[in-house]
Amino acid sequence: MDALPDDHFRELIYPYTGDVSEVHRPDRGFSSDYAAVIHTANGRFFVKAMFNKPGGRLDSLIRERDINPFVQPVSPRLQWSVNGEGWVILGFEAIDGRSASFDLDTPDLPRIVDTLNLLAEIDVPAVAQDWVEARWDRFATSTEEAELFRGEALLHTDINPSNIVLGAGRTWLVDWSWPTRGAGFIDPALLVVQLIAAGHRSPEAESWAARCRAWEAADPKAIDAFAKATWRMYRQQALDSQDRWLREMEDAARSWAEHRISRARRSA
Repeated sequence: MDALPDDHFRELIYPYTGDVSEVHRPDRGFSSDYAAVIHTANGRFFVKAMFNKPGGRLDSLIRERDINPFVQPVSPRLQWSVNGEGWVILGFEAIDGRSASFDLDTPDLPRIVDTLNLLAEIDVPAVAQDWVEARWDRFATSTEEAELFRGEALLHTDINPSNIVLGAGRTWLVDWSWPTRGAGFIDPALLVVQLIAAGHRSPEAESWAARCRAWEAADPKAIDAFAKATWRMYRQQALDSQDRWLREMEDAARSWAEHRISRARRSA
């Protein structure tokens, strides 16, 4: 059995959990300083925590806490939170399910698309009005191009197999570290890149995005610009890091951008 990080952590969560009997760390990280499923006197919880010190990583946890009441149609429910000396801790309902498959023969894609469409129905709450999506701006070729990424949709912005959990009759989007307000096609576009990385050809990947209402309503020029900006982003990240998965994502983003460029030329 894994352990809680320290006795102070145990003291902070005790009012919500009671005695902790089991701790199980996930196989993969959740972009946090600590994450685990814990079995306690008061039930089972997924806990996610950051060291309580200023910085972007803590800010992401605060965003996840603040957005949770508004995204529960597609997200596990936050049951309690602690902002204490040393730690900020979120306690979510523990869900039973598996990570989605993006492989060529996966049966999961209809459920994934349905979940993205359900997310698209959620209005941007007041707490997120100032969270304007701007992370792709520096990879755009102009201010005008970056403006194509603006919008009034609530975005998850980290669509990948680990962040989509399929259970019996329910699908969840987890790890809401950086929700933003932007163009609605962005989450479906991120699905496209992930599908290409999993082996799909660009037209096939886009055919799944096309089942998302936000994609249908988007200006093709905005999608073209986003595809090229995403390629530039992953190219820069792959240069800065030796992580193999970043090189794979760069290859996928390049393949998609080249497809969009070729398509735009044919339409001209």
